[in-house]
Amino acid sequence: MQARFDEVKAQVQAALDAAMAELPKGELRDAMAYATVGGKRVRAFLVMESARLHGLGDDIALPVATAVELLHAYSLVHDDLPAMDNDDLRRGMPTCHVQWSEATAILAGDALQSLAFRLLSEDAIGDPEARLRLIRAFSDAIGARGMVWGQALDIAAETALEPLDLKAVTKLQAAKTGALIRFAATAGPLITGEDPQYLDEYAKALGLAFQIVDDILDVTGDEEVTGKRVGKDSNAGKATFVSLLGLDGAQAEARRYAVAAEAALKRYGESAENLRELARFVIERDT
Repeated sequence: MQARFDEVKAQVQAALDAAMAELPKGELRDAMAYATVGGKRVRAFLVMESARLHGLGDDIALPVATAVELLHAYSLVHDDLPAMDNDDLRRGMPTCHVQWSEATAILAGDALQSLAFRLLSEDAIGDPEARLRLIRAFSDAIGARGMVWGQALDIAAETALEPLDLKAVTKLQAAKTGALIRFAATAGPLITGEDPQYLDEYAKALGLAFQIVDDILDVTGDEEVTGKRVGKDSNAGKATFVSLLGLDGAQAEARRYAVAAEAALKRYGESAENLRELARFVIERDT
């Protein structure tokens, strides 16, 4: 899997650089480019492998993978703002509003999101109906039905009279973190018009495993390795998988979801081995 991961990272970074090069020079472009540097590219990898499983070449999938990474970058820029999570470190670098300004960070996030939609309209992806399927699913995944809704639930929980229980935290994170992961993993069948059921089941489990490990790393992680502040959730008294299940319980739950993710790929046989390895990577990572 690592060779394929490295290949996808290189392709996506080149595509991101090309997209930025087409924009007018200035602080806004510089901030957008800054926000897209680094990252694990798990979501892009999901797009590319989902497409490959459905007989689609990298040239078709790359605009979608790039759009997903642009959107993910936007979400991080806005999440880090003082009015949201108020973070000053991301991917080992000062967050966008610290490096530039709060206003520039807001505008950069807005522009990253709109650029993502532009890439989803690229002719290279497929026929107009395929592009419309992607755009509709993408909108649902990132907006008031998905990621942004999850973020709103997270903010509301900070001032709630009662802490969230496990069911509520699972619901919140399935939207905040999981919705974009589900879109990425189902991009292949969305383009071809095939049934996304099995990849959707895989992605639901993978997204929760991913978030549980994030919660674990907030407790056990090394700031120099993770590239972001650790201990913030526990210091803020947030309900997380770790606070609700304990460290051992959270680790067991992450493994359970990883196993469920692998099981959902049974129909794809050996062709899905990279995605199986990704499920293992997600629960073994230290960043």
